[in-house]
Amino acid sequence: MPMKKIVILGSTGSIGVSTLEVAAANRDRFRVVGLTGNNNLDLLEKQIQRFHPEVVVVGTVEAAARLKKKYRQQIRILHGPEGLLTAATWTGVDLIVSSLIGALGLEPTLAAIAKGRDIALANKEVLVMAGSIVMAEASRRKVKILPVDSEHSALWQCLKNEPAKNVSRLILTASGGPFWQLSQQELFFVDVTRTLAHPTWNMGRKVTVDSATLMNKGFEVIEAHHLFGIELAKIQIVIHPESIVHSMVEFTDGSVIAQMAVPDMKLPIQYALCYPDRPANDLPKLDLARTGKLTFTKPEFSRFPCLKYAFQAARIGGTMPAVMSAADEIAVQSFLENKIGFIQISKVIDNVMKKHKSIDRPTLSKIIKAADWARTEAKKYIKRLG
Repeated sequence: MPMKKIVILGSTGSIGVSTLEVAAANRDRFRVVGLTGNNNLDLLEKQIQRFHPEVVVVGTVEAAARLKKKYRQQIRILHGPEGLLTAATWTGVDLIVSSLIGALGLEPTLAAIAKGRDIALANKEVLVMAGSIVMAEASRRKVKILPVDSEHSALWQCLKNEPAKNVSRLILTASGGPFWQLSQQELFFVDVTRTLAHPTWNMGRKVTVDSATLMNKGFEVIEAHHLFGIELAKIQIVIHPESIVHSMVEFTDGSVIAQMAVPDMKLPIQYALCYPDRPANDLPKLDLARTGKLTFTKPEFSRFPCLKYAFQAARIGGTMPAVMSAADEIAVQSFLENKIGFIQISKVIDNVMKKHKSIDRPTLSKIIKAADWARTEAKKYIKRLG
């Protein structure tokens, strides 16, 4: 396999850190030429010293100035959205790992696609907000969109180029997060500390909260619809607390194929980066006898209304998924700042969605404008709640 030059958008987040571990374990396959890390400079400096990239992007002028004092001669140091666009389109790059959080990743990912770069996609909002635009541009540029999420990686592996007409259902599994067995009354008393204590996965704060509300799974339904061209009515969710079965595909003849592995994000990351190869690694292997049992149950919309709103946004289409995503972004941020309670996250999203009249077949600029409007409306509603 020839050496791939990669840029990691979001290298200091959980996916970025795991991606660098995979790259370090496969130094004969990958050269890390770009890192972006917002303002976590201590971790970013450790990554710079280990991987010696050509370009590094941070969030602010001040953070860039600090790095330039040490690395000006060896590395190009940039900051802000323009810096992200430069890194995403860096000369000679083969693969962009898109793992930024929220809408920030949309424009750099599209810019990379326009340059013909393959995308290892971990940023959910890219497809939630603008899936039709992203997939159409990827098709036009003959760019591969390689899913990094464990659920979409599982579906990708199960489908194996099967035509859509042979697919009866895509079945996405969800751990359920820490609260899937709690009553609506018990959810009222949930705090930030309990929410961030995910029973299975080690993720960033935003994704962990989305996992607890099941909004994360709603995002994944929309992603799967765009990635695999399967209609929404054929995509279902089951709660699977063991997180061993990462997703399943049911075919029209009744056969069901599942992808199973221990819950470790480095495995789907490696599959995306090395595809179509499957190099050996030192990751833990699945022992079903030790696991003992695998359980599945249906999610309840009444306890997890965020999931319901995600399905609604997906069915409406147009700008509504972007509005839903942006409202969730602000609601989760406010929850993490202890401005609203856990059950109020869904109320913020519902309020904003009800106020929005979706625009069909929107341009990218209209999507971005709708998302900005949703953030403003969410902040107004939260202020009234306070």
